[in-house]
Amino acid sequence: MIAPETLARWQSALPFWMSFLLLPLAWIAALQGGWALILPPLVTWHLFAVLDGMFGLNLENADPETPDSVLKWYKLLTAAWVPLQFVTLFVLIWYVSGADHLNGFEKFAVFFGVGVITGAVGINYSHELMHQSSRVERWLGDILLAMVLYSHFRSEHLLVHHRYVGTPRDPVTARYNEGFHRFYPRVLRQCWHSAFRAEKEKLAKKNRPWTDLSNPFFRYWALQGAMLLLALLLGGVTGVLLFLVQAGVAIWQLELVNYVEHYGLTRKHLGDGKYEPVQPRHSWNAAHKASNWLLINLQRHSDHHYKPNRRFPLLQNYTEADAPQLPYGYPVMTVAAMIPPLWRRVMNPRVRRWRQAYYPEITDWHPYNKALNPQPR
Repeated sequence: MIAPETLARWQSALPFWMSFLLLPLAWIAALQGGWALILPPLVTWHLFAVLDGMFGLNLENADPETPDSVLKWYKLLTAAWVPLQFVTLFVLIWYVSGADHLNGFEKFAVFFGVGVITGAVGINYSHELMHQSSRVERWLGDILLAMVLYSHFRSEHLLVHHRYVGTPRDPVTARYNEGFHRFYPRVLRQCWHSAFRAEKEKLAKKNRPWTDLSNPFFRYWALQGAMLLLALLLGGVTGVLLFLVQAGVAIWQLELVNYVEHYGLTRKHLGDGKYEPVQPRHSWNAAHKASNWLLINLQRHSDHHYKPNRRFPLLQNYTEADAPQLPYGYPVMTVAAMIPPLWRRVMNPRVRRWRQAYYPEITDWHPYNKALNPQPR
């Protein structure tokens, strides 16, 4: 018989496991074709937006001092996803590449849906795993990122984004009035370079060249090469193309979320190249219950940047007094981000209110509004 305490912990973790229901949708789309092709994006983007409206906000906070030993169901969640995504991705590459009942557009649509899943869930879980001290969990995070050809995200996120968020040295902080369609090509270019530079500088402090085998980029390249080779072996050229489709969609999903998370928010410049410490007010917070189940509390982003090492079930929610609030969860806000006039109409007044609330002494925001940041020194 299961102990009541164990059962309660399992039940509290259960809603976060809803993301696993997305994987069968990819299989249904591949087997059925036709109308079933819309299921993965429809459920991921639209159903969870509807569920947010039904379930409302979750304003409760877990005890941040909860030990890891109590969080096994949450830890198992992110670890178990890795082999399931791997099997789904590569078996579908094998199956869809030779599927006679699917035409070219339908094959593309299947892997567009797969990319929605590997981006919304897979990259998000890799983000949780890369922040952990366990070498196994970090390796699992690397495997997930290699499946979408975005391995450098780990270096960029840990060494650049968390250190420089809200400053001109962070490519991922979207500038005020910078539309997503301008932001996206910029971060694709700048983030790879800033990640490589950060690892190179880290090695230089140990008097080692960038070619030293401890440079994680060698691991990144090897893992990504292995994924591409496996796609080629299973599906030929078609398999590689389908793999690239899902990777491209996943990266686009990631950067949409990055765009939303910090749009227009900046840390105060203190002079001499220094900025104030990171606070909850430097990230947009969203307490929407259903989308936080899907995204394992990623929308409690204010606390993630304030306390980066907290596991997702312990991330704290903040009120308007401590952190700026998004009007909707990420499923709605990322769609709005794709329509710049709509995005500016919704978000620019909120940014201006945020500036007045936290930095009334700053009268000239022009230096903070630059859309193109200088390269890190």
